[in-house]
Amino acid sequence: MKDLQDFLKNNRYKKIKFSVLKTQHLLIKGKINGVLGNFILDTGASNSCVGHEAVQKFQLKTENSNTKAAGAGATGMDTQLSKNNILQLSYWKNAQFNLIVFDMSHVNLALKEYKTKPVDGIIGADILLKGKAIIDYYNHYLYLK
Repeated sequence: MKDLQDFLKNNRYKKIKFSVLKTQHLLIKGKINGVLGNFILDTGASNSCVGHEAVQKFQLKTENSNTKAAGAGATGMDTQLSKNNILQLSYWKNAQFNLIVFDMSHVNLALKEYKTKPVDGIIGADILLKGKAIIDYYNHYLYLK
């Protein structure tokens, strides 16, 4: 494993720790516009998103969107779009980060049933693709370039 970590470090990948919740979701801490939050790392989510209640917390400017969101247990949800935000996960940073804003209450309700703290949002495939992600599930690290 040390060889892989050295290879990734030599190729300018940033190492980001995540934890595994009781629900088997991957929890990652990050900052949006300089404000710390908790996020689920979700390879199956096409876009990164936050709940409506996070708009004020992360100082997001939003605009209406015609796109409908769908996820586990919910479909056809209205969305908003927030453009040009700054996302920081450990030492990895993206200054042109777009977010989908929608009702995430069903996600946090499911977490609450397992006595797990709510999350602010989801880090999805848009960021994983942009950062050429490598996930080390065994050691609980996400690597982004």
